[in-house]
Amino acid sequence: MKTIKEPLPHKNPPHPSLTSMTIGLIAHAGKEGAAQAVELVVKELQRKKISFLMEKDTAALIGKPSNLDERTLAKQCDILLVMGGDGSILRALHQTVNYVKPIFGLNIGSLGFLTCLNAQDYKKAIQCLAEQSYVLSYRSLLEVTISNKWKKNKIVGNALNDVVISRGERSRLVSLSVFIDDVFFTEYHADGLIIATPTGSTAYSLAAGGPVVVPESHVLLISPICPHAFSNRSMVISDQSKITIQATGSQEVFMSLDGRDARLLQPDESLLLSTAPQKLPLVMLPETTFAEVLCQKLQWTGSNLKNKKNQTPRL
Repeated sequence: MKTIKEPLPHKNPPHPSLTSMTIGLIAHAGKEGAAQAVELVVKELQRKKISFLMEKDTAALIGKPSNLDERTLAKQCDILLVMGGDGSILRALHQTVNYVKPIFGLNIGSLGFLTCLNAQDYKKAIQCLAEQSYVLSYRSLLEVTISNKWKKNKIVGNALNDVVISRGERSRLVSLSVFIDDVFFTEYHADGLIIATPTGSTAYSLAAGGPVVVPESHVLLISPICPHAFSNRSMVISDQSKITIQATGSQEVFMSLDGRDARLLQPDESLLLSTAPQKLPLVMLPETTFAEVLCQKLQWTGSNLKNKKNQTPRL
């Protein structure tokens, strides 16, 4: 049986039993080795007699018919097996956000914090699904709402990693006023601003000098991009707080969710950011810790001063 790190909110799907489970397959068609990975996974699912469906572009990689897009696939499946990288998982989430299902990531590439296993470990992946011997890590999502001067609010989407407010291709700094729980916090003069979830702490936020945060932490991160004032540093706040951002200068300001679909903000618009009511159940292996993932992905080798036995300390 799979273990659960955090209770599942009522808006998220129940756990499927093995007899009723259907796996949805999504692959990054542009990745080298994607077709081979899909073919091997399909053969293993068939061997294990596990029901599965394929997204249409994924099916085309191995010459199979399918008319299912990502949304329809998610609606009809219990778990999504995504073959690609972190970007593939982010795309799958944004395409299926109305039908949030657990995502099992098979990495085709190098760096991947959201993927569970590498593609060559596909047999282990299918075995984990068959035995339900995996852990669900419930990842917070950022809900983004745009408000205008007439107080008309429109939810524009959710982000797993981050929301980025930036100057776009222009070289001038932008001015951004930030309010936390309707109280003025500060005004940033910078290339932009990153509001990140704990999951996003290892993405753009990390490159901007933000801290690494354990994924299940109940926090949000505010990180300026190349701020004019050296005193402007990353800020960690409660994920129960609501963040309001207003552009106060004359420069054009753009907003993107998880690096996708940059949108020009109008002068009378404000951004409202808060933790979304639903979470993303991300499949992880029970024997893999976040610390081990960091050491592997970021190549944290520690100091050159090793202990005499050159062994990793144990409790």
